[in-house]
Amino acid sequence: MRHRPTTIAEYIHAAPREGHAHLRRLHAILRRVAPDAEETIKWNTPCFVNPRFVFAFSACKAHCNFAPTASALKAFQKELKNHKTTKNYLQIPYDKPMPEDLVRRIAEYRIRNMGDGDTFW
Repeated sequence: MRHRPTTIAEYIHAAPREGHAHLRRLHAILRRVAPDAEETIKWNTPCFVNPRFVFAFSACKAHCNFAPTASALKAFQKELKNHKTTKNYLQIPYDKPMPEDLVRRIAEYRIRNMGDGDTFW
């Protein structure tokens, strides 16, 4: 059985190699936006908590997911129209440029609106 990552650095290292650059960049953006949040692994997924869920990200074979909350994504739905999303995730393909500015603005929105009943847990 493979070792389960216990840190975000271990998680990124264990992810598909083609995703390492996107995952490192996404992690850096989120850390800059939420410097006081605790970085942890929950459900085998990198999460930022302060003390509740702030946002998370995850690695897949050909893309990574950014999970800010459904309402944070909904607030940017016009800007996200050319990106693949679900109710809770922004999917970022490894073979496309990271939408850094958009990710940063969504993360900042999430930080500003955490007290508005917008929770994951």
